[in-house]
Amino acid sequence: MPRWRWLSAVVLAVIAGVLVHPAPAAAHDATTKVHAEVTGTGPNVKAVLDLEYDLLMKSAWLYAEAYEAKERTEQLRQLSINRDVVTGYVTERFAVAYNDKACTPAMAGDADVRMRGKAAFAVLTFTFTCEGEAGGTHAVSSALFPDAETFVHSTETLVRYDLDGEKGSAVLAAANPTLVIGEHGLWQQVGEFFLLGAEHLVFGLDHVLFLLALIIGARGLRDVVVTVSAFTAAHSITFLLAAMGVVEVPGEIVEPVIAVSIIVVAVANLLGREAGRLGTWRLPVVFAFGLMHGLGFAGALDIDESGSWGLLLSLLSFNVGIEVTQLVIIAVLFPLLALLRRTPVARWAALTMSVPIVAVSLYWFFDRIPLPL
Repeated sequence: MPRWRWLSAVVLAVIAGVLVHPAPAAAHDATTKVHAEVTGTGPNVKAVLDLEYDLLMKSAWLYAEAYEAKERTEQLRQLSINRDVVTGYVTERFAVAYNDKACTPAMAGDADVRMRGKAAFAVLTFTFTCEGEAGGTHAVSSALFPDAETFVHSTETLVRYDLDGEKGSAVLAAANPTLVIGEHGLWQQVGEFFLLGAEHLVFGLDHVLFLLALIIGARGLRDVVVTVSAFTAAHSITFLLAAMGVVEVPGEIVEPVIAVSIIVVAVANLLGREAGRLGTWRLPVVFAFGLMHGLGFAGALDIDESGSWGLLLSLLSFNVGIEVTQLVIIAVLFPLLALLRRTPVARWAALTMSVPIVAVSLYWFFDRIPLPL
């Protein structure tokens, strides 16, 4: 492609990315995850819940002053003065039962607030007093932030539990809202986190666009295999290290860099032969960016407490779900792009597909960095 054409394409993508960037968004994300740690035995159970602060206050139908609070001090004050309403909302939708009989909930201590990525989460502790003979079985149910409330959709509750002498983790969703201790088998746990990983890749458009950009720039099947293998190895390493709490990088750094990674690979596709003259740049660059994508995958689980080693099986299942879905995407897209390269429009294919990728990634980059008001 002549120099002026690819230069024009890059300039067009930059302009488009800047123009589509709006003012700081006020809308809430389309979905959310609740985090629950449930421990206890017999009649005494404790549950520590992490719920997105603004969503919790909106769902409890509190006034704007409550859900628009941004400072931690004010958020804590709002949680304190609205304690009864918040408690009522949560306990109507999160329950513990013992021998099929509902346990009595009560909020314990004061609420706290902590950051998960860019979002503030309310940390609420509840005790559940259960009745029944010893040796019974607990069940944990979650219907928090359902679709019917229209604020978000497809809410999932990630549960870590140590109940009745059993430890494990589970994913509760609308289709499967209840965890019965003793009936939640190993393979069910593996399957739940496998699907969670697959869903994250499919609905994580930034990761899909990165893969697409890699495939567009690949010269053949061998190039795809080598490049994607480097990407896979890199993001698997940082995903496991970050999810187990060994490595910690703020989301404010990770998310913009992921956007930059897409821009770099897509712009390289626009440069075509000029980029090819750089020789072996592609593999180390893809590996380095893969390390950042792994941190992004770990952020999807928001597991940052010490002791995450106990979740190793779930983490591995989540990662395998990502890898399998990634292979499926490549198996579908690469043959289509290979056929496209044999058509008369082949020389325009990289331009047509890469310019929108650069524009969207530029939007993400500006949207993910803290900008002065």
